Amino acid sequence: MEPTRAERLIEAAGTDAVVISNGTEPFLDSAFWYLTGLDSGTFEGSFAVVSRERGLHVIVSKLEEEAAKRSRGEVTVYSTGRERDDAVKKAIGSAGRIGIPFDSTVHSMFAYISKMGEGAEISNISPALGEVRSVKDREEISRIEAACAISSKVASEIPGMLREKISEEEAAARMDSRMRELGASGNAFETIAAFGSASAEPHHRPTGYRLKKGDVALFDFGAKRNMYCSDLTRTVFLGDPDPRLLRAYEVVLEAQRAGIEAIKDGVQAKEPDAAARDVIEASEFRGMFIHSFGHGIGMDVHEPISLSPRSENVLKAGNVVSAEPGVYISGVGGIRIEDTVLVTENGCRRLTDFDRSVTIIR
Repeated sequence: MEPTRAERLIEAAGTDAVVISNGTEPFLDSAFWYLTGLDSGTFEGSFAVVSRERGLHVIVSKLEEEAAKRSRGEVTVYSTGRERDDAVKKAIGSAGRIGIPFDSTVHSMFAYISKMGEGAEISNISPALGEVRSVKDREEISRIEAACAISSKVASEIPGMLREKISEEEAAARMDSRMRELGASGNAFETIAAFGSASAEPHHRPTGYRLKKGDVALFDFGAKRNMYCSDLTRTVFLGDPDPRLLRAYEVVLEAQRAGIEAIKDGVQAKEPDAAARDVIEASEFRGMFIHSFGHGIGMDVHEPISLSPRSENVLKAGNVVSAEPGVYISGVGGIRIEDTVLVTENGCRRLTDFDRSVTIIR
């Protein structure tokens, strides 16, 4: 029988207990949903506590009682602050070492957990949590595949959405609406729609700029479905493209293929980046690939795995990562092609599947 998520985490953390606190917006922690298996409810002011001696305990307010019944682990419902404190102390038990994720815990909660732990040593489990969450189980992969199917379908409809004078804001809104129609619970992140020279800004926010003939149009977007994310970028052209950008598209596509071919179990995560970067650096676009090749994807659209020149990660079967090389020419435009990719024992598999060939809308 495979270890549970809670068992994997406590083992990786090397502590007697782990406490995941779910605060209030914007301090909600996706690790709470990861451990509990819940996929609805807000669960503000809730805790997921994993103890070597007591297993997984889910501590929630009366407001979340019904939704909490579907969670993994033993559920305790509190109505007052004293009941909450008693439940947290009981779940922690006699733990002498308590792990919390420093990356997602505010100082006030650190102080609270220290008080509830009655003098226990508090340590940072963010690296261990990231390592455990990075290897997806079958249920997680299935959910990511569902999110990827939605974004892939929307990508296939982009050419039909575009026309002269549509604004970046209008295009992004249509894509967001379409993802909802196809079953997304929300966006994985704010949709990027960048036309013309704005596409040279990797994190451009849509504006009222209107598409015109000869423009490049870059779309970076993702759906969230059953708590899991997809991430996809496609770049298309309205009318005859600038020859420099058409050439850049060819180079970026070649770079993505090289990077994806390097993705497999046991490979240093910096190797796919190097394979893609070598292609771009050998071209006339040297120095114009200004970000990493990829990152981890799961409940959060950016998870700890980094496919970058300085990455110390090693890829493992079950990792889900982005593959997104780009070339950015200031004042002209940018090209980025991105897919969500599952690492397998023998290589990898693209989970987003819209055509990557040059698309010119006439």
